[in-house]
Amino acid sequence: MAIIKVVLHLGDDVSTDIIYPGRFMATVLPAETPQFAFADNADFNRRLKAGEVTAGSAIAAGKNFGCGSSREQAVSCLKGYEFCVVARNIARIFLQSAINLGLNIMICPALEAAEGDELEIADDKVFNRTSGKSFHVEPLPKARQAIIDAGGLIPYTRKLLTAGVK
Repeated sequence: MAIIKVVLHLGDDVSTDIIYPGRFMATVLPAETPQFAFADNADFNRRLKAGEVTAGSAIAAGKNFGCGSSREQAVSCLKGYEFCVVARNIARIFLQSAINLGLNIMICPALEAAEGDELEIADDKVFNRTSGKSFHVEPLPKARQAIIDAGGLIPYTRKLLTAGVK
């Protein structure tokens, strides 16, 4: 089990334009995209750039997280901070991009969490240590979770290919 702090709480229908504004689409290198994470949330973006947010922290969100466009940069900018996204549900295209890039995501339909809360993360539940409430996690299919655990589709494929080489 891991214990992580919620550093940002978001509501429903958070679009990829909120996560990674379209005006930065010319920047595509995963090493460069994190600087534009939540660029229109000036305070949070400043905290990210200043290193005030611990890598591996949580973003808690409502329903339909990552809706909108298919921009992969919205995932890579979050991956750059090794965020764990815990949301009530995640938009289909964002979900697949998150799996492909190895972003730690959890679907927790009844999640209740606020900024500053400490979450204890397990495979099948999220326990909010601040409120004392526990929430069921909808597990991803094992093949998809294996890709995330490997760090994304490329590392997963590399692992499979090299496992066959002796």
